[in-house]
Amino acid sequence: MATTTKLRPRALVRASGGPRYAVALAVDALGTGLLRPFLLLYGVTVLRLSAPVTGIAMTVAVVAGLACMPAVGRWLDRGARSTVVAASMLVRVLGVTLLLATPAKNVWLFAAAALFLGIGNQAWPAAHAALVATVAHGRERDAALAGGRALRNAGLGVGALIATVCLAGGTTALQVLAAVTGLAYLAAAALAWSVHLHAHPADTPAGDGDGDGGPAPRMRALLAANVVYVFCLNVPEIALPLVLVTQLHASPVWSAALFVANTVLVVTLQVPVTVLMSRFSRQNVLALAGVVLTASYLGFLVATSLGHGWGAPAVAVVSVVCTLGEIVYAGSATALVTVLAPAHVLGRALARFELSTGLGLAVSPAVITALAPHGPAALWGSLATATLLSAVVVAH
Repeated sequence: MATTTKLRPRALVRASGGPRYAVALAVDALGTGLLRPFLLLYGVTVLRLSAPVTGIAMTVAVVAGLACMPAVGRWLDRGARSTVVAASMLVRVLGVTLLLATPAKNVWLFAAAALFLGIGNQAWPAAHAALVATVAHGRERDAALAGGRALRNAGLGVGALIATVCLAGGTTALQVLAAVTGLAYLAAAALAWSVHLHAHPADTPAGDGDGDGGPAPRMRALLAANVVYVFCLNVPEIALPLVLVTQLHASPVWSAALFVANTVLVVTLQVPVTVLMSRFSRQNVLALAGVVLTASYLGFLVATSLGHGWGAPAVAVVSVVCTLGEIVYAGSATALVTVLAPAHVLGRALARFELSTGLGLAVSPAVITALAPHGPAALWGSLATATLLSAVVVAH
């Protein structure tokens, strides 16, 4: 059984890569929040593309962006750390530049811009996790990874809020937001590169000796389970708005409120919950996350059966449980990968993990929207069953 980590803000910043790197993360997240939620809107209103064409271009770009992950993994395994993080930010600068240069009705340039943005978004998590794994060890690493996630969610939330206010300016405002996003990525890349962190994986022993104990799940099993676990990240953004509006006929305000509540809970609780869970093995914590998510999906099944009136408030209550499951999952999954992988293949292991995450995020909207019309039992029952099976796989 592991020793519980104490929560010390200065130590947390140091374990996360230092003050300059923390500022880089905040600036990068703020810039991402300004544009990413409104990229579809940019394609439709500024470039005058149809919504289906814009959506298809974005989806194809995100999936194609996953193809860069093997190369990112090999680069990390050669010892690169802050350089890869900076590169993931710089490639998005190129994406924003292409976006601003795209003429109206040109879907190919828009798709190219979305591709470069997608490559940066896919490469960043693995590069960031590898950097933190090099700086921090043991349970301090878990807290640092959790702190990075909380900081990123805060930046995304603030950026999205600023962008929402600015949208009153129409197409010009969207173009200005894109330009500011590009400048934010450039500044973040310069800050991240200035950390000058490089690892020597061959000289580092495998594992971090934190006393997890017990048989570790095989990486293939963990990656397969992660594809299902990651569906929880799209529940607040896709599943709940779909259910609330189309099945419960609730006001769209409910969906917005639940999304904001999810963001606030992640920002405030990600680090404390991760620290609290540090007394247990990461494997058991990840399995527990699956059980909590399963319970929340069954809760949504019950809540939606209440119909119009009580249904929406009940969904709001259950969404808190779902967010707690998401927090426990996010605080243990990446940390478990960093422990399971020998140091000389850490980059490739994190790249494969990000591939499984990207795959889950790519297919989950299609799966959720395909199951929802068949009723609550089809949607929530299927998610509950798949997640519980994944938790069993992780536990064994």
